[in-house]
Amino acid sequence: MKKIPSKKITPTPPKFNMIWLYIAIIAGFLALNYLYTSNTTKDITYEKFEKELLLTGDVQKIVALKNGSIYEVEVYIKPEKLKDDPKYKDFAPADNKIAFGAQSQGPQYVFTEGSADILSQKLSESQKLLPEGTPKISIQWGEKTNPWGSIISFILPLVIIIAIWMFLMRRMGGGGAGGGGQIFNIGKSKAQLFDKESQINITFNDVAGLEEAKTEVMEIVDFLKNPKKYTDLGGKIPKGALLVGPPGTGKTLLAKAVAGEAQVPFFSLSGSDFVEMFVGVGASRVRDLFKQAKEKAPCIIFIDEIDAIGRARGKNSMMGGNDERENTLNQLLVEMDGFGTNLGVIILAATNRLDVLDQALLRPGRFDRQISIDKPDLIGREHIFNVHLKPLKLAEEVDAKKLSAQTPGFAGAEIANVCNEAALIAARKGKSAIEMQDFQDAIDRVIGGLEKKNKIISPEEKKIVAYHEAGHAIAGWYLEHADPLVKVSIVPRGVAALGYAQYLPKEQFLYTTEQLIDSMCMTMGGRVAEDITFGRISTGAQNDLERITKLAYAMTAVYGMNDKVGNVSFNDSTGESQFQKPYSDQTAQLIDEEVRVLITAVYDRTKQLLLDNQDGLIKIAEKLLEKEILFQADLEEILGKRPFSNRTTYDEFVNGGADGGGVPQTELPLPPLPEQTAQPEVGSSQLNEEEK
Repeated sequence: MKKIPSKKITPTPPKFNMIWLYIAIIAGFLALNYLYTSNTTKDITYEKFEKELLLTGDVQKIVALKNGSIYEVEVYIKPEKLKDDPKYKDFAPADNKIAFGAQSQGPQYVFTEGSADILSQKLSESQKLLPEGTPKISIQWGEKTNPWGSIISFILPLVIIIAIWMFLMRRMGGGGAGGGGQIFNIGKSKAQLFDKESQINITFNDVAGLEEAKTEVMEIVDFLKNPKKYTDLGGKIPKGALLVGPPGTGKTLLAKAVAGEAQVPFFSLSGSDFVEMFVGVGASRVRDLFKQAKEKAPCIIFIDEIDAIGRARGKNSMMGGNDERENTLNQLLVEMDGFGTNLGVIILAATNRLDVLDQALLRPGRFDRQISIDKPDLIGREHIFNVHLKPLKLAEEVDAKKLSAQTPGFAGAEIANVCNEAALIAARKGKSAIEMQDFQDAIDRVIGGLEKKNKIISPEEKKIVAYHEAGHAIAGWYLEHADPLVKVSIVPRGVAALGYAQYLPKEQFLYTTEQLIDSMCMTMGGRVAEDITFGRISTGAQNDLERITKLAYAMTAVYGMNDKVGNVSFNDSTGESQFQKPYSDQTAQLIDEEVRVLITAVYDRTKQLLLDNQDGLIKIAEKLLEKEILFQADLEEILGKRPFSNRTTYDEFVNGGADGGGVPQTELPLPPLPEQTAQPEVGSSQLNEEEK
């Protein structure tokens, strides 16, 4: 077996800490203050003071400082005596003591006395012995001060100034980024490095429901592990891969799995890490990032939310201003595929805003692959449920297949939220295992919001809500292409939703005109039911009308489903015509007229349908007022079997044993289409719906 030579590790020298420099400066000030302060004061008795100092006329002044119950008397000698009289040679300052806080002027002698009266009396008696005409010396009284007071008063302002300076340097350095957070490191990269010492434990086994995307990125990982397999055939490693998909579909999770599987250095950072208030910092951080990556090659760089710096240049920029984001993007473009080479450096990036990215960033040579990560299909949701159900204590009845069929349109993050909510609900109820009913409650909460059991609703309002929801149920039950109803409730949920209905749509890519019109009729059922039952309408249909209007405009102006407007589409997917309409005023008027005609026809059709089945409408509304929640079995008991043979995805996948085709549920380009799984509806005029 070939022995792999061990890589020589160069020890990293310890970083110099600036705090030690500050401590040294303060210590130097203290030492100077100590060295250059005269500390040659001598103790003396009063008798010697009187005989040798006072009567000889050498005393300049006397200071008496009270220290507790006694007085310390300081004696200052005249400067000329200190200089000329040899007996004071010990007090003469040396030539090298150039005063930095030096106190060479005294005091030279000190003695103590018990009280002020005794001291004054003694001094008065002694000065009577002085020669005639000699000026008398008076005592200066004072309090003994703390010797550390002057030191503290000197050091404290210095410490405050240094602390403020350090705080500002750290703030300007970006909060400790790039080698200590000092201002000199502000241009350093903020990327977090994961290598063999700090390996991520997430692998591809933890990523479910993204089989096609996993295949793409696994090939990149395999290239890093076995490059010879591809280079022998003349292949080149892709320079970059862009993960594109709606929020919550697992883009960042897939990147973490790549970091866990690749066994090569992995740099992870966000697009916003390049953005800074200083000019040129973003471009500097890009340069530093690729410099580090080249040193660690082969390696992977992952930039999450790259749209923070990758937006198309020249849009939304201020006249005459400097757009730091554009400079950062320019540097990123050069580093990814410029004049230099980045051999062995692969860039992964994630975004859910592909439409706003610069075209130069998306071209092959920079991002060679765009990996689409859509919301999972039936099979994918089942796999995701299996991953999130592993750590939970489940009852035997819990079936991931049934749960996946009941959650169309759910992304991976929403499925994880459902599993967590189910565990919390079961724990709140004191259960030892999570049952299927807990998952049903969790799905209801994720779709419709928190159940408001304590919200007080008047009987009249409750009756309006019941008939509104019954109108939806009747319309959906007798329309062939409408989504079958699973549950209808008049228990308030969410912020303002007073009614809640859940449907199970058939997962499909394309919708016909008949399907869209049936969906509009089902949505209109609530408003029509109020009209024919009470003879008046309420604000509860605000959200229904909003959805119907969007869908009608989409059919007329986007999908080419109107005979008069014709086979044209005015959908502006690039957003370039956001300030002007891509059609004339006459066409705009025609579109408005055709939309009104379509909505009126939908209203008339729905009204006739509900009038033909008014008995069923009343029965369902009364049952709702009694039970508050009705399921599909309750509707079958009241209305009989649904008069259509088409099976739902749930029936095909769970009951029928079919595999469901594995068809992913996708959204058409513009408005919400019938793949809505829920419509919390009746409420105030400010009603907002949480949709799937």
